Amino acid sequence: MLDGVHIAGNLLITAYNVTVRNSQIDGWVDDQYGNAYYSYTITDSTVGKPTGCDSLPGVGQGSYTARGVLVQNHSHGFQADGSDIAIHDSFALICSNPGDHSDGIQSYGAGNNIVLDHNTLDERGVTDITAPIFLTDQQNNVTVTNNLVAGGTYSIQVKHFGGTAVVTGNRMVDKSWVYAPVESECSRLTWSDNTLVTIDANYAVTGTVGSLPCAT
Repeated sequence: MLDGVHIAGNLLITAYNVTVRNSQIDGWVDDQYGNAYYSYTITDSTVGKPTGCDSLPGVGQGSYTARGVLVQNHSHGFQADGSDIAIHDSFALICSNPGDHSDGIQSYGAGNNIVLDHNTLDERGVTDITAPIFLTDQQNNVTVTNNLVAGGTYSIQVKHFGGTAVVTGNRMVDKSWVYAPVESECSRLTWSDNTLVTIDANYAVTGTVGSLPCAT
C-alpha cells in the first residue's frame, strides 16, 4: 500500500495486488517487469508533473484498475498492453512532443477485457496526435462507455478487436477532431447513444449538437 506519498520519479510495480491512493507520481506508473504484469489499483492520485511533456504513457500497462486518476503532461494517458484493465472516473490532459502520436488511451498488443468508463480524455491543442480513444491492437472484449472525449485526428478509434466491443453513452466535443470524429469497425461493434456536445472551460456540457453516428 502506498497512501499519500509523493514520488519525484517513476513508480515501477513488481508485486501483485498493490494499491496506490491519494498520491502524486511525477513520472509514470508501470507494472510490466520481465514477462509479467503485476496487478495494481491506483485511485484518487495524480500522475505527471504540472509542466513539461513526458513522451511515455502515464499509467500502464496490464492488470490494473485506475479510478479518479489525473494524468497530466504525458503524451499518452493510459497504456493497455495486457489484459484486465479498468479505467473509471479519470481525466487525461494530453501533451505531445514531435513524433509522439499521442493518445488518451492506447492499446499496444493488448489482451482481454478493457473497460473505459466515465472518463475525460482531452487532446485539443496538441499537434502530434492520434486519438483520445485508440484501441486498435487485436484486443478482445472492449467496453467504452460514458466518456467525454475531445481532439485527435479521429476522436474514437476502436478496431481490430476480437470478442465484443461496446461503444455507448459517450460524448464528443463537436468539431474538435482533425479528420473525422470516428474511425472504427462499425459493422462489428455495438454503437448507441453517442452524442456531439459543446462544453465550457470546466468540461461541463453546455449543449447537445446532435447524435454521433459511427463511421468507417
